[in-house]
Amino acid sequence: MTDGHHIGSAADLLDEQDVRRFIHDSLAHADLDGRSVCLVVPDATRSCPLPLLLGAIHAALRERAAGVTVVVALGTHAAMSEAELAAHLGYAEHGLEATYPGLRVVNHEWWDPQTFTSLGAIDAARVADLSGGLLHEGVEVRVNRAVVEHDVAIVVGPVFPHEVVGFSGGNKYFFPGVSGPEVIDLSHWLGALITSTAIIGTRGTTPVRSLIDEAAALIPNRTLALCVVAESNGPGLHAMSFGDPPAAWAAAADVSAHAHVRYLDRPVRRVVSIMPTKYDDIWTAAKGFYKLDPVVADGGQVILYAPHVREVSRMHPEIYDVGYHCRDYFVRQWEKFKHVPWGVLAHSTHLFGAGSYDDVHGEQGRVTVTLATGIPADIVRSVNLHHLDPTAVDIEAMAADPDTLVVPDAGEVLYRLR
Repeated sequence: MTDGHHIGSAADLLDEQDVRRFIHDSLAHADLDGRSVCLVVPDATRSCPLPLLLGAIHAALRERAAGVTVVVALGTHAAMSEAELAAHLGYAEHGLEATYPGLRVVNHEWWDPQTFTSLGAIDAARVADLSGGLLHEGVEVRVNRAVVEHDVAIVVGPVFPHEVVGFSGGNKYFFPGVSGPEVIDLSHWLGALITSTAIIGTRGTTPVRSLIDEAAALIPNRTLALCVVAESNGPGLHAMSFGDPPAAWAAAADVSAHAHVRYLDRPVRRVVSIMPTKYDDIWTAAKGFYKLDPVVADGGQVILYAPHVREVSRMHPEIYDVGYHCRDYFVRQWEKFKHVPWGVLAHSTHLFGAGSYDDVHGEQGRVTVTLATGIPADIVRSVNLHHLDPTAVDIEAMAADPDTLVVPDAGEVLYRLR
């Protein structure tokens, strides 16, 4: 695709000159002179050549914008240290001013109530309409105050298949990227009710995307998006789109659907997802399950191979108490679990996968989820998952098994059956 607002395709990679030119030309046509700008960017759990993008944006805005603040959209992930921010954004540690004069960089401090400002609410009737009747809960819409304290807020980030919303990116960087817990919990639980298997990689506007767009419509100032389709676990870019967030996102999602989805002719009995070090706990490394579950046969197994991971979750201790279960385990015992943050319940169901639960037969999972990590066996079993000593994993032997799929750098590319 190539026109005034889009460039690139799934089959090619853009060169840096084309990237810089596209950003320069896109921002040149935006009304940004004398405006303060908030850039909402991903954390390091997403592949994205941010130094290239941020360098081009800074060059385009340095003499035009009244001020530029970068907010790292953590959602509910751990804050990035100065060293991590420097590596992520492309400057020497403690050398932000030298590389990006006048730029301000902050984490989205979701743990601090002072981070947020309220934009109003979406009432229960509207939520019921947006969710197709799955939820009947009103929700307050809160967002990082930097978004509304600047004249213009610009999302800058990649689009990938996503287990909660279908395809990530666009307004998702506002909600849940820099939002309060209310929309995070509601949107994630809606995705869990629909199920990850049903929604991941779904084109178009899913019910969760509709809820997110409704929340984003309450942002009172101008919003734009630079959506990119990144080379998975690589430095390159397949495509870019710029403009109104829903339109820019939709154009990028169309490319991502080709660049980030692989198809198998038949299901496999076992998957080994080799997780990159950018996922440092199971909360984030679970993407190695979400993206591979669709190609595993009933009764099969997904092994998350991540010897570097030593925690189930750095930021959500509730998961240690709740453990991992299928959707119906919670739905059929709602009075027992409804007080737990719904985002935690959603994450639980996403990693456990499809299954059933009733009082007679208990819980039955469609597949087995096995952790080959640095987490002790007793902790793995206490959260209702299976344990495998990572030193006992022979990747070469597993790869030679015709009924096993070994996936290096898992977590971003979605696998599906034809």
